[in-house]
Amino acid sequence: MIVLGLNAFHADAAAALVIDGQVIAAAEEERFCRIKHWAGFPAQATAYCLQAAGITLADVDHLAVNTDPRAAWGRRLWQVVRRPPTLASMVDRLRNRTRRHHALDALRQAFPEAPLRAELHHVPHHLAHLASAYFASPWDAAVAVSVDGAGDFATGAWGIGRGAHLQINQQVWFPHSLGIFYQAMTQYLGFPHYGDEYKVMGLAPYGEPLHVAAIRQLVRLDAGGGYRLDTRYFRHERERIAFQWEQGVPTFDTLYAPSLLALLGPARHPDEALSQRHKDIARSVQAVFEECYLGWLDQLQKRSGLRRLALAGGCAQNSVANGKILSHTGFTEVYVAAAGYDAGGALGAALQVASQLGAPRCQPLLHAQLGPAFSVSAIGELLAAESARIVAAGCRVQWFADAAAVDERVVDCIVAGGVVGWFQGRMEWGPRALGQRSILADPRRADIKEILNAKIKRRESFRPFAPSVMREAVADWFEQDAEVPFMGQVFPIRAEKRALIPAVTHVDGSGRLQTVTREHCPRYHALIAAFARRTGVPMLLNTSFNENEPIVCRPIEALNCFLRTRMDLLVLGEHLLWRVAG
Repeated sequence: MIVLGLNAFHADAAAALVIDGQVIAAAEEERFCRIKHWAGFPAQATAYCLQAAGITLADVDHLAVNTDPRAAWGRRLWQVVRRPPTLASMVDRLRNRTRRHHALDALRQAFPEAPLRAELHHVPHHLAHLASAYFASPWDAAVAVSVDGAGDFATGAWGIGRGAHLQINQQVWFPHSLGIFYQAMTQYLGFPHYGDEYKVMGLAPYGEPLHVAAIRQLVRLDAGGGYRLDTRYFRHERERIAFQWEQGVPTFDTLYAPSLLALLGPARHPDEALSQRHKDIARSVQAVFEECYLGWLDQLQKRSGLRRLALAGGCAQNSVANGKILSHTGFTEVYVAAAGYDAGGALGAALQVASQLGAPRCQPLLHAQLGPAFSVSAIGELLAAESARIVAAGCRVQWFADAAAVDERVVDCIVAGGVVGWFQGRMEWGPRALGQRSILADPRRADIKEILNAKIKRRESFRPFAPSVMREAVADWFEQDAEVPFMGQVFPIRAEKRALIPAVTHVDGSGRLQTVTREHCPRYHALIAAFARRTGVPMLLNTSFNENEPIVCRPIEALNCFLRTRMDLLVLGEHLLWRVAG
């Protein structure tokens, strides 16, 4: 049984392929088209998934789309009667919904040479999120939770997964949304782009929670289950909120209402310098979000009696809040989906349909290596073709037959204060670089953030860098010990260790770690082990291999990034490039 899952005509378009219940491939379209958060049809991601399995579209039995036009029609109608939206708003929503449900037509246009015989399945948005977390988790029973902005008129959902079965127990309905609350406050703080919420999360530790009382007026935990907005402070319930994707780039209109300005004062302009007031508001936003998010999760744990949590949805990307789940709720184990945001709905839809049709449950996804890989010969051919450009840039190339020798050269560079582009194996699925398409540096250097931003990243100074940590060393360096394979949780670093790793210790003493195991990431684990033998520190600073663009996918993109920045060393498999001049 072959199931192709799609998130199409929505932000973070993606494709995933499941065969006989097992995950074969998954990738976001942005990695191929090179436009962040691409919101069109994932034609290239689909082509990759089919190629990875050695099949054509004609071989696909089922097509699973992570949205259902029939979902919650009764509630939609009641909302229209209770709070009539503007005509423009209704037209926009219908246009967007119609476009998203034309997956079959879009597939036929993208692959005209292959007959399409697949049966189409519409999987409700939040059920797809739940499935992406629960079916990929290592557990036979768990609470599954999805929290995001909105999808199919719901903004959150929870259910119980047991064995090969998953059901939704309850949903939180539009317009009450933790995702919309956080996105609106992100806009208010002067970060207007789709997906900028992580900037507020990074800024928050620099402030104090001085505005919590005011921000609690915007959103509160509902004693009956879920959370509720005071919609007077938001525009999305009745007004036209433009959500467009011009040339594939998703854009949102302003979500907050003028009444928010009366409550909190003027919004920050994107070009305005960050003041202490802005930092204090960010801290207060994060604090109130955590009150509602963690409070709801604790309600669900008590109601279900289960101790394991599988988590997805856009709000599940809030790694700071996720890091507090074990200490602030009754859950004792947490699995955060590798792609918790809407791209993950492609995989979740495919897994849900496969389960419904009786396929075996997939093996637990404890790594994210589901994207394209490139052979030694393909990399060698590229470097040969680009040799003139490489030489002109003052660089040399060498191939090593021994991976251990590569690791030693990389460690030499990092210990000397260098910045390394690390390109290995299959590209990661999800928003994080996890040792396949990474930029690496020394976590012990207090100046490495400035070095990275000067040489490559050019990003806001308040944003932290993350550590990739050998799994067996986590308890020695962090106050919590858990599996965090996808950088989905932030933990406090032990107080006595913080001065040893200033480059990956945020201002509040925390780190957004990735745990790396020999079993699931052998190549990356071996490199970190080599660094640990040299320095006594079992981790590396890891950031995404990109420069204000999607994470690199192919060797040519890695080479281009290396040549246009001041990166010191590039590793493409066992090929090394370094600068000998300039």
